[in-house]
Amino acid sequence: MTVRVAVSNVSRKMSVKTLLKLTHTAVRNKYLRKFLLNKIEKRMYEDLIKANPYHRPVKVQEDKYYMGRALLRRIDKALTEGHLSMKASEGLLGIFLGNVFFGGFYKRAEFIKKYGFKPPIFLTISPGKACNLRCKGCYADSGEEFHEKLDFDIFRRIIGDAKELWGSNFFVISGGEPLLYKSKGKTVLDIYEENNDCYFLMYTNGTMIDKNTAGKLADLGNVTPAISVEGFEKETDARRGKGVFKKILAAMESLREVGVPFGISFTVLKSNLDIPLSDKFFDFYFEEQKAVYVWMFQYMPIGREYTLDLMPTPEQRLKLFEKEWQLVRERDIFVADFWNSAASSDGCISAGRGGGYFYIEWSGNVTPCVFVPYTTHNVNDIYRRGGNLNDALHSKFFSKIREWQNDYGYEQPPEKHKNWIMPCIIRDHHKKFSEIVKETKAKGIDIPSNEALNDENYHNGLIRYDEEFSRLTEPIWRKHYLQKND
Repeated sequence: MTVRVAVSNVSRKMSVKTLLKLTHTAVRNKYLRKFLLNKIEKRMYEDLIKANPYHRPVKVQEDKYYMGRALLRRIDKALTEGHLSMKASEGLLGIFLGNVFFGGFYKRAEFIKKYGFKPPIFLTISPGKACNLRCKGCYADSGEEFHEKLDFDIFRRIIGDAKELWGSNFFVISGGEPLLYKSKGKTVLDIYEENNDCYFLMYTNGTMIDKNTAGKLADLGNVTPAISVEGFEKETDARRGKGVFKKILAAMESLREVGVPFGISFTVLKSNLDIPLSDKFFDFYFEEQKAVYVWMFQYMPIGREYTLDLMPTPEQRLKLFEKEWQLVRERDIFVADFWNSAASSDGCISAGRGGGYFYIEWSGNVTPCVFVPYTTHNVNDIYRRGGNLNDALHSKFFSKIREWQNDYGYEQPPEKHKNWIMPCIIRDHHKKFSEIVKETKAKGIDIPSNEALNDENYHNGLIRYDEEFSRLTEPIWRKHYLQKND
């Protein structure tokens, strides 16, 4: 949204085709690139903050501006330092910018006209549960002993459905380990190649990215791997297994050599908060390893051996919130956090909210979010009945969550926006989420999630957590985000 609004208005007389042609030229010319970057940033500021077309609180719009600026500057830095190949640059500009942001406009317009609301803009898909690691507290409860996976034809059809129904050209691929997926002799790389009009963000543990795989990703040009780390060698090997950290560094080196843009993902626990609060962590991965972005995932009490004890405390979460925004604003580091960055995405983006997404896992279960392991629909059953992904999107379960999102702020004027520092329906508003699950008869997708449904200590603990975090952040939301702005 942020970059799309800015780029589309760099010049009101400039066509999309002309802009993309100019941007491709700018890849090779650092002076033209700087000129264009300044124009985009200025336009982004004017459109988001001055024009504010959706009438959001001004400080919310500022967050979007700083996030968009950080991403643009990180891409520019990678280009300047020679860590993006021409193929990768073409993928970022022609596919990510051209198709994801500009493309699909008419499909989305048709959907809005028919259904009265905006469709999701992307999907997250975990095609297989198998993983060569067995990390402590894994949200997906994955491991090498698991063989559940989507049939390749179903995987292919999901991608096609999203493109056809909503004009989506962006997909997040997770797991399990995506690079282990294989069905009918096809791998996840075949999906990327078949859909060369789409851009893919692939979460991976990095251990399967050797020089050969890095070369294939470079040839494709439409994939960016997000490699999971736990900090440095000691922390990563302790959770992921001995020797994993060295394999990760080797993977990053291979990706740099062939010019594939990559990022990192980090799971924040109560016990490791000192790592993402330190500049040493960001200096290492961004300045030395040349990561372009980082996704921060605060531990969610779902999956293998779920527990509230690993969650960052409300006080720790607030410290992380302050650190992440300092990095975005002052160091131009693109730090994305579903919880702490929610103002920049207009709150919770689950359940197929306009501009948001939903999740399909290896067994075909369709859930509102990667971290909401409850479902009322399965994509295999939908296709057997002759339906499509809209069947899940219009389900009562998803519709009820979107009703809550709209009431919470997504479709409200600025003065009625509720606290987007705590946006998550399953963790930050657990009481409401439990009511929706019961009302819609949603079921857990695995044993742990079904056990959690009947765990009173789990529910009461999350409700107490919500109350404490609300007490800490409500004054900040009202003072910082809802204040009057010139």
